Amino acid sequence: MSFQAYLTTIKAKTGKDAADFRKLAEEKCFTKNGELTAKAGDITNWLKADFELGHGHAMAIYALLKGIKNESSQ
Repeated sequence: MSFQAYLTTIKAKTGKDAADFRKLAEEKCFTKNGELTAKAGDITNWLKADFELGHGHAMAIYALLKGIKNESSQ
């Protein structure tokens, strides 16, 4: 599955896109000024608990957040 396919599936399941997850991560202090401040486990645990995402999909969001300064809004 491509990275974009992960994001498409996540949006279909949660109704949230990349920009929404960036905003939520900032609100939860997982990022600060666009810089990732949390570990992968913290991010994946949050996404699994709050959005019922599987590990692979949660890791896709982690990757998105990790590259937050280099990613365009999707």
